[in-house]
Amino acid sequence: MAASFNTSTQTAQGQDGNRFALVSLTMLFFMWGFITCLNDILIPHLKNVFDLNYTQAMLIQFCFFGAYFIVSLPAGYLVKSMGYKRGLVTGLLVAAVGCLLFYPAASLHTYPLFLGALFVLAAGITILQVAANPYVTILGKPETASSRLNLTQAFNSMGTTLAPLFGGMLILTAAGAGLDAMDKAAEADAVKGPYLMLAAVLVILAAIFSRLNLPNIQDEQLASDGEPSKGSAFQYRHLVLGAVGIFVYVGAEVSIGSFLVNFLGEANIAGLAESEAAHYVAYYWGGAMIGRLVGSFLMTRFAPGRILAINSVIAAVLVATAMTGQGSVAMYAILLVGLCNSIMFPTIFSLALKDLGPHTSQGSGILCLAIVGGAILPLLQGNLADHFGIQTAFILPFVCYLFIAFYGEIGSKPKLADSAEGEAQLS
Repeated sequence: MAASFNTSTQTAQGQDGNRFALVSLTMLFFMWGFITCLNDILIPHLKNVFDLNYTQAMLIQFCFFGAYFIVSLPAGYLVKSMGYKRGLVTGLLVAAVGCLLFYPAASLHTYPLFLGALFVLAAGITILQVAANPYVTILGKPETASSRLNLTQAFNSMGTTLAPLFGGMLILTAAGAGLDAMDKAAEADAVKGPYLMLAAVLVILAAIFSRLNLPNIQDEQLASDGEPSKGSAFQYRHLVLGAVGIFVYVGAEVSIGSFLVNFLGEANIAGLAESEAAHYVAYYWGGAMIGRLVGSFLMTRFAPGRILAINSVIAAVLVATAMTGQGSVAMYAILLVGLCNSIMFPTIFSLALKDLGPHTSQGSGILCLAIVGGAILPLLQGNLADHFGIQTAFILPFVCYLFIAFYGEIGSKPKLADSAEGEAQLS
């Protein structure tokens, strides 16, 4: 009886610790969503400040998401060596340094320095992603991992919803209020205050997390049979295809968000001014927040892969409507894609990490590396927009959603990519 009581007490304490850890992690999901979505405001702002074309303006996303490609694998090794908690603190501090670099970039009025600041900021966010996403998947039952990750990602979407309102008010409105059209240096200064505030918040969060008593979980605990697995994460087909899924999903989501302000400013769509269009960007990301809250519930009752496939098909139809339609039909079609996007990233991520055992941190690093899609695809779409127009350029995310539908229905089934007996199903 005593042994039974002690075991149940320890289990209850572990569950309480997991809940506390999940609540704490939601703050980080909110912050990196907020910071990432500010790029959608920076793009039209710096496009005007430096007189850029669409391809040049998309270098903002190229440098930001390019950091994922360069930093993700080193971040995976870093997190594995120092632990998830220290990895979170390190990521917060690196991101704070990136925010601080916006001040000299604006003072010197230098576009390359802005791009460098974005790279450093994204490097910190990458470390956070590598540490936090697998942390969430293992803080509870494996069968509800997709549900937990969708729930925490809902707070990420809350950050992406509020960021356009924040950026539109403090950056776009401030830049256009009472400034001489030729005073580009003064216009660039509009970013100083917002990013200094973000730096302060990140430092405070780093101090808080350094003192939090979070569960210390090692990769070896993730093996289903208690034994370390041989090989590497690359031997799992569902992980490799999941990385492609993350690549095209992030590329599609970022491409759409990056072009929303300019798309809604087109005369045949809505003809909105930049500061007004920024408010509609919040609807795009707000749809993702609502969808993730609903998705967290649905994931406990329906197969995550099937829900992913259905959402992807609907998203493809909406993008096609935005490409071929005009006026409010095209405008609301593209905004509704945000609702479909809602469950995609966390669902792909959790499905791809399933059954990886001690290769989980490496798998997380590979998936975060694939976020480089947010660097490459917007640049390609920018080139398409320069040559064929914004509406036609949306053919790129349309194709991306078709692949995600394939992954949800077929590619997410756990399989070994290579084994002595061929492709063996994992139990």
